This record gives sequence, C-alpha cells and structure tokens, in this order.
Amino acid sequence: MDEKPTPQPTSHPISIAPMVDKTNRHWRWVTRRITKHAPLYTEMITAPAIVRGDRNRLLGFDSSEKPLVIQLAWDEASILAEACRIAEDYGYDEINLNCGCPSEKVQRHEFGACLMARPEKAALLVEEMSKTCNLPITVKHRIGIRSTTDNISRESYENLLHFLRTLSAVGCRKFIVHARIAILDGLNPKENREIPPLRPEFVYRLKQDMPHLFIEINGGYRTPQSIDNALKHVNAVMLGRIALDNPWMLADVDRHWFNSPLPGPSRREILESALPYLTGWAEKGASRGLLLQGIMNLFAGRRGARLWRRALTGLSTGPPEDFAVGLETALSLMDASILDEKPAALLKPC
Repeated sequence: MDEKPTPQPTSHPISIAPMVDKTNRHWRWVTRRITKHAPLYTEMITAPAIVRGDRNRLLGFDSSEKPLVIQLAWDEASILAEACRIAEDYGYDEINLNCGCPSEKVQRHEFGACLMARPEKAALLVEEMSKTCNLPITVKHRIGIRSTTDNISRESYENLLHFLRTLSAVGCRKFIVHARIAILDGLNPKENREIPPLRPEFVYRLKQDMPHLFIEINGGYRTPQSIDNALKHVNAVMLGRIALDNPWMLADVDRHWFNSPLPGPSRREILESALPYLTGWAEKGASRGLLLQGIMNLFAGRRGARLWRRALTGLSTGPPEDFAVGLETALSLMDASILDEKPAALLKPC
C-alpha cells in the first residue's frame, strides 16, 4: 500500500501566536477584522479536554476566523491522535503540537517544553498524529530547555538541530521556534517570555542548515522593521504580545506582507462590525471580560486610549442590557480623526 502523502503546511510571512486565556474565539473574530490573511491560532488545548470535555465550547469557531490553527498539547499518542481526528472534523486548517510551554501544570504531566528533552518521544507523537488525520502537523518549541532540579540542559545549537532532524524524519515540515530557552524551574510562564535572552541567530542557522523546512521565528518582534529584518533569514515571523498590546499594528499586515492592494480597515469600521457581534454574544451569556479583550487596546498609543479602556472596563460588570449602550457610549467618546484613520501610513513599504 502506498504511504499517505505528507500534507503541506500553510505558507505565510506572518502569523498570530497561540496565547493562553487570550486567543479565544471572540478575540480571534475581532482580530480577523483587522487582518484577513495572517493565520490565527487557538489557545493551547490539552488533548484529554477535547476527547472527554465540552467540544463545542473548546473547538467551536466562526468560519470567518480561518485560516485557523489549533494548538494541542499532551504526551500520550493515542489521546493526541483522537483529538486530531476531532479537530479535523471541526474544520481547522492545521494542527500544531506544543513543545514549548514551561508552566508547572505542563511539567507535572511532562508535555510542552519537557518534550524537548525527549525528541524521540515528540517524534512519535507527531507520527501518530499524522497517521490519524489529513491535516498538516506542525510543532512550536523553544531553542532549548534547562532544569536544574532534573539536571537537564538542552541549550546548544546541536541539541536544537537534533530535535528538528528527529521530528522532520517523521514528516514534520513546519517549525515555529521561540528564540529563547525555557527555564523549567524558578521562572513562571511570563518570566520565561522575558528573562531568557533572545538568540535569533540559532533560528536563522536552522534555516541555513535545513532549507527544505518552513522555519518561523517567534519572540520579541514588535516593530515592522524588526519583522522585515527577520524575514531575510526565515520563512515567517509569529507575532505574540504585540497583537494584544497594540492590535492596530496588525491593520497594515495584509498590505505590507501579504501584498493586498487595499488598505486595512479604520478603527471605526472594525468597531462597527464588532459591536453587534459582541452584543449578540453578551446576550447569550458569554463573559464580557473575554468579549472585550479584542478591542481593549485598539487605541493604544493614541489620544483617548486611557478613556477608552476605562469605559470598557466598566462594562465587565453591571446589567446585561447596559452592555450594548455602554459600547456605543464608549465609541462616542473617541475622536473622529482617530476613529477614521486608515493604516496605510503606519508602515513604510519595504
């Protein structure tokens, strides 16, 4: 019998990172109104939660969110494989295996970043995931790990290259590499995003040594200039916290990096589209705090940003019927010139 062909992963210059408690379906819906083309990711979801839990709550999404990647995490092949089958049925475009999360919960179950100490185990997981669905299986990981408690140090470039070679041998063709090591004791996840130094040269070297692979870099990219520089060395850049802190930066992504002939939407256009959506979900009982995440920092760096955030924060509680009125009131507080600003001038063409 012929071997199943390896599905080809999506190709793109920019994507938006999976972020726990942030990249939920409502945040993604709003973000898709800012960029039409950059692939979006779910939050990290453990495979047992999908197999045994409320699948519609965990996996449901609006078709307009696509292209959309689901990020899975676990260390048991059979459960991951079943989660892949379920995710494929829901219509995701790609499945990503988390090999980079350093949280204590992840460490207790020995998945996430812990898998970097066991590349053969990670390869087995990727292989079994690939066998059970027709979607591309990709991997997001760090450049290495360190644990003083467990006497683990996988920090050299040779360790990193071995990890990629081992996983690519079973068909993985796309690697998203956070250009920091993960320190598995003494740092929490936030500190692990900030304290270990960035070493993008490791990721650039991977692309030189394995040019047939799709190599995407993640970690610390907050300006168009830094992104353009990275794209000289790798296939793509994954944006993380900047998409939360200043989502308006994404407004010119399609024109600047996806060659769209059209300027991105104005803030008014985004909000006029988003407000009925947010109100509708609030009426269904969705958390208003989660609903507001996608628009909370839409005016970052502009006059009135603090007033906007204060107005939205006040909507997290109170009677449900006040939510829609409060959103319209917040919108009326903002300067028309900022609301109608187009993003074409935000980024200078390469």
